[in-house]
Amino acid sequence: MTTSPFLLGPWRTAFQWLTTSLLLGLPFLRIGGESVLRLDLSERSLYCFGQLFRLEELYLLLFACIVLILAFLFLTLVLGRVWCGWACPQTTLVDLAEAFARRIGVKVQNGRMTPKPWQQLLLQLFYLLLALLVGCNLTWYFIEPVAFFNRLWNGQLGVAPLVTIAVTASIIYLDLGWLRRLFCREFCPYGRFQTALLDPGTLALRFHPDEAPRCIRCGACTRVCPTAIDIRRGYQIECINCGRCLDACREVMVKRQQLGIIRYTFGSSGRGWRALMNPRLLLVALALFAGTAGLTLAVAQRAPVSLKVARSAAEIRSLPDGQSAVFYTVYLSNRSRNPLQLTLQATGEAGELQLRGPTRDLPLAAGERRKVDFALLAPTSSSADLQTIEFQLLDAQGAILTRADATLRRPQKGLP
Repeated sequence: MTTSPFLLGPWRTAFQWLTTSLLLGLPFLRIGGESVLRLDLSERSLYCFGQLFRLEELYLLLFACIVLILAFLFLTLVLGRVWCGWACPQTTLVDLAEAFARRIGVKVQNGRMTPKPWQQLLLQLFYLLLALLVGCNLTWYFIEPVAFFNRLWNGQLGVAPLVTIAVTASIIYLDLGWLRRLFCREFCPYGRFQTALLDPGTLALRFHPDEAPRCIRCGACTRVCPTAIDIRRGYQIECINCGRCLDACREVMVKRQQLGIIRYTFGSSGRGWRALMNPRLLLVALALFAGTAGLTLAVAQRAPVSLKVARSAAEIRSLPDGQSAVFYTVYLSNRSRNPLQLTLQATGEAGELQLRGPTRDLPLAAGERRKVDFALLAPTSSSADLQTIEFQLLDAQGAILTRADATLRRPQKGLP
């Protein structure tokens, strides 16, 4: 038996640093000159890993939300509250606060601190700096960090970002100063929701009843528990699956040349990962796979440019050659990271229709939106029936990128 047991604590800390670095660093990363992930409210656009999504593509965002909900259900059914103990920002912030408290000599046990006045002052300053960092980090997902710091330095950040930072920082500061682990025990809705989703195969920390006679009642597992529970009493809703009790038990039992009594298990039946093979989990997994495949396909088949057509308010004009000029406006939006050279054409029941205006060799820079006014020449008819016009947008090689339909009421003879 080794005297150095395998501990999860260093791995959990490394994972928390990784996720924290990702959250802090993601706004600084760029693809094709744009942020990896940023919601630009002024342009009503979402930049997401090299893709540009406009407001009119909101259906994709709703689709993505459904996929995320399914992923949330799936991970909860499989891993239980491992999210709470390993990846939740609340846990990471509190762990960081408690680590700082220990560094300055404060005693921390079961999430409770007993600092001296000078230690309390340092803690409050640390909470405030941490809260401001979180508030700024949230704002960076709406304003590019470089632009954020330039505007902040010049006093031009604006009211909305400042209010966002102030409100977010206030919430985080109050959380770190007064709630901390109490939020996980009493207020976190995820813990209650996870209880309803508890599955026979869900991963959980267990104190094995069959091995209870080996327990020496040292209390190490209860002293390190951040939510102040006793895992020896069985599953409890307050457990966040962080694994601290598991490490504490291993460190004690290894001195007795024995294995720890507390461990992660899939369910309580002793079937291991096979306990995951149940109808509810398989159904959620199937729905998640189908949703992910559908979302991937929808994003992959997006046209690189969007086309919207609207009738202009200008009156129809009769031309000497017997045709009429009907005025339209198109709105173009380049969703790609490459400049485009576009040509607009229209097709009716009788074939291609003539367009007059800037409809050929239209330059459109990456991410640019453009409005184009033009006239469509339509033959004058003695009847007032309708026809459907298909507008097509072609690239420089003549390939059709996207289409849009419009209804045209044929101009009648005798119109001015």
